Amino acid sequence: MTTPDIDHDFLASARRTLLLEQNALRDLCERLDAPFTHACQHMLACRGRVVVTGVGKSGHVGRKIAATLASTGTPSFFVHAGEASHGDLGMLVRDDLVLALSNSGETAELTALLPLFKRLGTTMIAMTGNTSSSLARHADVHLDVSVAQEACPLNLAPTSSTTAALALGDALAIALLEARRFSPEDFALSHPGGTLGKRLLLRVEDLMHTGDELPVIRQDARLSEALVEMTRKGHGFTCITDNTGRLVGIYTDGDLRRTIDRHGDVRQLIIWDIMTPGGRTIGAQTLAAEAVRVMEDHRITALVVVDDRHRPIGLLKMHDLLRSGIV
Repeated sequence: MTTPDIDHDFLASARRTLLLEQNALRDLCERLDAPFTHACQHMLACRGRVVVTGVGKSGHVGRKIAATLASTGTPSFFVHAGEASHGDLGMLVRDDLVLALSNSGETAELTALLPLFKRLGTTMIAMTGNTSSSLARHADVHLDVSVAQEACPLNLAPTSSTTAALALGDALAIALLEARRFSPEDFALSHPGGTLGKRLLLRVEDLMHTGDELPVIRQDARLSEALVEMTRKGHGFTCITDNTGRLVGIYTDGDLRRTIDRHGDVRQLIIWDIMTPGGRTIGAQTLAAEAVRVMEDHRITALVVVDDRHRPIGLLKMHDLLRSGIV
């Protein structure tokens, strides 16, 4: 290996690489035709799983494609072609569909599996850069991901070709997602541990304080009773209800400071006379992300959760949303 050139124009090299890969994607886009539609139709009709397989760089790309398919509504997993010949092919069943990746289309580990795919009657889609290769000829559908030139100046390291294969895998996944009418809620079900999943799955009822944690007093109670309830529950306010249990107002720590400023002796005051009428409310089935928006819009840190009769059934605080990872 020769001595590295520390004065090399790295930016020029990067721009050349990106332009070559951009050209490869443009050519791929212009070349898309009926086989892509046929591949999507086969995958959409598949009653099993899409089993993606490959070796080397194509294997790495295949892993990513399988992961993207699985997270967007197409059940899929990756099997290394080399391991498939040594037992992992047992993961494949007749109703599955194989998506095989090989730039040359002659990868020995993949071509060795062709008779087994035929024996199982498994539909095979090949993604190669060689339309006359063994994989292309034996596939039910062949997707041409050939490139005019690798970004590697030696035209050896898989660069433009892997970018094209990866992009076509994304195109398959998104075309299927749209055909399935895959919704944000569907996506969240595949990502329950992520922030997006939490924003789309968590509802107010999953986070709210209920039962004895909920501070509530009647509208004819004295201020002293309200203060006891607020202190005992520790949320900084209490709900005020009428004789039927409907929410008519709230009383907060801020209200208490204003009451002391305006009145001398506060011990005998009736809460109805000094409460804040109404109060911001939300339903238990509302998405927690919507609760965040309401709190931010009105610059408040808590919401009363009410039922369809406007009776308080819970309490949601910004702290609960922060702790859950929604914010």
